[in-house]
Amino acid sequence: MFISVEGLDGSGKTTQYQYLVEFLRQRGYSLTCVREPGGTPIGDQIRDVLHSLKNAAMHPHTELLLYVASRAQLVAEVIKPRLAAGDIVLSDRYADSTLAYQGYGRGLDLERLHQIVDFATEGLKPDLTIYLDIDPAQGLARRQAGADKGEEWNRLDALALDFHQRVYRGYQALIAAEPQRWLVVDALGSVEEVQQRLYQALIPYLP
Repeated sequence: MFISVEGLDGSGKTTQYQYLVEFLRQRGYSLTCVREPGGTPIGDQIRDVLHSLKNAAMHPHTELLLYVASRAQLVAEVIKPRLAAGDIVLSDRYADSTLAYQGYGRGLDLERLHQIVDFATEGLKPDLTIYLDIDPAQGLARRQAGADKGEEWNRLDALALDFHQRVYRGYQALIAAEPQRWLVVDALGSVEEVQQRLYQALIPYLP
């Protein structure tokens, strides 16, 4: 089973992902954990380039191709082999991030994006995508509060609120197009509240 976890920056996605890893392992599942961008030695180098605040001048086409290049390596090197071995693969972001951020956020052509993504992934889609739902302004406020405490503040975090609002609308459109693949979880509340909400919603989907 292939599960991806998506959400706006500040949704608590990465925190909940880490708890989800523990939850699945405690239930006895064989689990492979990956993140995007990155997840391979090549992908991690691409991640550093993508997230560096020094690269504010990066063109949207360059950004897109770097994200997709990292994903192509991850699918070929890790995801497909581990699925074939019978693992659950749990990914912190996947192709929907490209459609939401570079498609709706950056305004790139969605039909062409779908073709590029399909080429990079060889058509591999998650069986289930967990989406942590939060208002863009609230998400950015969380990210800023975290950055003030020394957490990562990357090149995409620094973009204006209207960009993150377009990304949010993009996720809503993706969910509406394939509702059977998405598990939407309210990301408001304490970490523990969201954690329990997520577990209760996820259990019926697990093998």
